[in-house]
Amino acid sequence: MCMDVRTFWLAGRAATGDSQLTVTNPHDGRAAGRHSVPTEAQVEEAVAAAHEVAREAAALPVHVRAEALAHVSRRIAERADELARLITAENGKPILWARGEVARAVATFRFAAEETRRWSGEVQRLDTEPAAAGRLAYVSRVPYGPVLAITPFNFPLNLVAHKVAPAIAVGAPVIVKPAPATPLSSLVLGEILAETDLPAGMFSVLPVPNERASALVQDPRLPVVSFTGSAPVGYAIADQVPRKHVTLELGGNAAAVVLADADLDWAAQRIALYSNYQAGQSCIAVQRVIVEQPVHDAFLERLLPAVAALVTGDPADEKTQVGPLVSEAAAERVEQWVGDAVAAGARVLAGGTREGATIAPTVLADVPHDAKVACEEVFGPVMIVQTAASIDEAYAMVNDSKYGLQAGVFTRSLDSAFRANRELEVGGVIVGDVPSYRADQMPYGGVKDSGIGREGLRSAMEDYTYEKVMVLTGLAL
Repeated sequence: MCMDVRTFWLAGRAATGDSQLTVTNPHDGRAAGRHSVPTEAQVEEAVAAAHEVAREAAALPVHVRAEALAHVSRRIAERADELARLITAENGKPILWARGEVARAVATFRFAAEETRRWSGEVQRLDTEPAAAGRLAYVSRVPYGPVLAITPFNFPLNLVAHKVAPAIAVGAPVIVKPAPATPLSSLVLGEILAETDLPAGMFSVLPVPNERASALVQDPRLPVVSFTGSAPVGYAIADQVPRKHVTLELGGNAAAVVLADADLDWAAQRIALYSNYQAGQSCIAVQRVIVEQPVHDAFLERLLPAVAALVTGDPADEKTQVGPLVSEAAAERVEQWVGDAVAAGARVLAGGTREGATIAPTVLADVPHDAKVACEEVFGPVMIVQTAASIDEAYAMVNDSKYGLQAGVFTRSLDSAFRANRELEVGGVIVGDVPSYRADQMPYGGVKDSGIGREGLRSAMEDYTYEKVMVLTGLAL
């Protein structure tokens, strides 16, 4: 049976190259789709077009940018079922979570449209000193120029949206290089963008292999690089282009702290689910669970049944909560890390087995501090449970990590909540819930090896722009 080949998007128009790639479903190995691959000449054409249109893009009226973003939001909503099924097919994400991702992308573009209409300059009177009498400053934000957006496989639509939407909002052309494993949903996004009145060159979606990304990263006509992915790759990009404006949303090994005053039933249900959602392939999936000693046993009595109750299986089934990892190779790596921890003394309380690309939801105890499942990012459905003698020790354990993206703290105490906000070395503290919570309009990002910069529409808009000051002289204020 012949499979349709999806076009890519070159300077706003559909295009085909001289080769094709097949995307496979991680669950069953079937072809999820096939797409054309840009040639070197076509990539050059896309970059040249983005560079050429940069001034026009920056000067686009607010209403043009806002309406384009609103159109994309509406069209994603209209094609929600198609997009969710496509995400499930290319990524292996259960349809339950794929539908949630599509809904978030609808909101992300809507938030961007709203922020675009609010995006404005600031006026400052300068005659606060006698020497500046009659002077007024107008402070605006101006795009650095075209944005290279390098996106990951785990949220193949909404994490693309988090780079494309703020770029359009501020009037910056954007070139998307999607993850090779999951380019199909971003190609549909390109199709929807092509329906807008944005000028040619404003966007391209180029599904090229990773080994061809370096040339794009180093191209001086793309002054902004926005990358989401692993820390080693992200910092390698930053090292390649030290003079560019680089934003990095990298990994984590998110901790959930369960204090003695927590609602243990709620904490157990949330931690069980959000250690394993997306098969753990989220940088804010719960990986480390730190439980205050007085409630440790009672919490485990609730956690393990909650993990056992999770439905693992075919991601196309509406009831499935835990599906496969993105590839069998990824699952083999997670299996190896679990095996290494067990060989070093860890105990398996649940799961620990693999079938193809699927890892059973896994709970480990007595994990050595230097085991990879404790100190690196697992990116799989694995959590470790640790005990803390006190809140002091619990918060110190959260900080004992090279990562600092988000942390969750289950407590009923405002004092404990505000103390967490003061002391935890993370970009976000979620009180009363898992670290996996993210609202798409809020600032999102980390510290330490979890990245540089912030996403969340207004935050990313600021990251893609710089302040420019115009001073008016001789005014009667």
